[in-house]
Amino acid sequence: MRSSALPPLLFFFLCSICLTGKLAAADAPRPNVILIFIDDMGYGDVGFNGATVPKTPNLDQMAREGTKFTDFYVGCAVCSGSRTALMTGCHYQRLSMAPVLFPNSDRGLHPDEVTLADMLRATGYRTKCIGKWHLGHLPPCLPTFQGFDSYWGIPYSNDMWIDPANRIADDVVVRDGLTVEEMREGHTGKNVVPIMRDEEVVEYPADQTTITRRYTEKAIEFISEKRDEPFFLYLPHTMVHLPLAVSPAFDNPDKDLITNAIEEVDWSVGEILKSVKAAGIAENTLVIFTSDNGAAVGSSLPLRAKKGSVYDGGIREPTLMWWPGKIPAGAVCSEVAASIDVMPTLVNLCGGELPERKIDGKDIWPLMSGAPDAKSPHEAYVLMHGPGTVRSGKWKFYPWQEGKGKQSRDNAKWKPSTDPVQLYDTVADIGETTNVAAAHPEVVARLQAAYDAHVAEIKANTRPTAQMTRPAGSPPPKRPGNPKPNAKKQKA
Repeated sequence: MRSSALPPLLFFFLCSICLTGKLAAADAPRPNVILIFIDDMGYGDVGFNGATVPKTPNLDQMAREGTKFTDFYVGCAVCSGSRTALMTGCHYQRLSMAPVLFPNSDRGLHPDEVTLADMLRATGYRTKCIGKWHLGHLPPCLPTFQGFDSYWGIPYSNDMWIDPANRIADDVVVRDGLTVEEMREGHTGKNVVPIMRDEEVVEYPADQTTITRRYTEKAIEFISEKRDEPFFLYLPHTMVHLPLAVSPAFDNPDKDLITNAIEEVDWSVGEILKSVKAAGIAENTLVIFTSDNGAAVGSSLPLRAKKGSVYDGGIREPTLMWWPGKIPAGAVCSEVAASIDVMPTLVNLCGGELPERKIDGKDIWPLMSGAPDAKSPHEAYVLMHGPGTVRSGKWKFYPWQEGKGKQSRDNAKWKPSTDPVQLYDTVADIGETTNVAAAHPEVVARLQAAYDAHVAEIKANTRPTAQMTRPAGSPPPKRPGNPKPNAKKQKA
């Protein structure tokens, strides 16, 4: 009988190869990751997409040093759905998430879902979230239950209010003449929101005029502290969501408030990149800049519509990828990519493992790294948000009639198409002005089938949200009445 044992020299050789491979993988540099997610910034709000007002010199420089993505989509045209897609690589409907959560919502992102932070922390990254979370404001849905070592920020949109069920820190700073007792009794006011540290309220109401500056300072502090170990910094800014506010350094009465707020966000990005370079870690740091949805106040031009719409102005975002020596400088990628792709891309870059549960994103590193002839991994990128849409190559398809609902155009002379569906050539017609569905029935049929299949698959495979925990006896999180005025009235 022949022995199944390997000859000693061959066995030693194979073991050496395996060990060398493992050591090489362990020694391979894994990038630090900084993910900057702006709130309500439009495609046309930045210089690298053609804006002349406001001025965004730091973002424009980041574009010159990195790659601009012209056709980058988010997973929802409003807040919570978009953040769900970014953090999990899943369409928000798969996870049963509401498009927008409120302080009186009782459910949030389920902690059983694997977030980007979960994945990176499991591979040894230090993780921090600074800014707007908006995936659940009570346990077990806060960032510290979702893979982040620590959290500091406003837990939802800055036009909301406080839930008295939130735990109050012993060192809480209470402002505007309020008291801790009033907080515990259920004080609320629209645009009067808390700042949380981990799972406790540390400031109420938040001083929103300083929020962009303080987010930036805390981000720079984290970068400095963790410069010698792999880290993940998630920086979802509160601005430029209404109510707009800026620090004194950007309070220019000769400009619109939205312009000032965008320019302060641009300053913040510049400070973050400056700190990365000063720490000597630029060549090992990936920075991603994008927005959660289209403009609410600013500009989504030349795209059609704004926040809330599934026309491109609501879901196609100003996006930059920056990693000196790894991502080409001054390059432009016009392939379709999406926020759901961030999670699987970083899994491969950072040595993580994909969740066992299904996700929807694809690895877009070939696009980011400028690989020759790299193409979008999405034959059809489908969104169920609102009345739904599909992007495939140059085509954008809508399985509904133009002019219905809130998806119409702000043009009194505009006459919507009477075709039952819509199809636009986004290369020849970036503003989606001319419905060409009747001229391309084969494209319509293909994309309608893709949409129908996507909807059926999602509905058959949804997963639950989590019930948030309210301490016994907490006052209800009542929606407040009249809003407070915006931070400052400036020249319109």
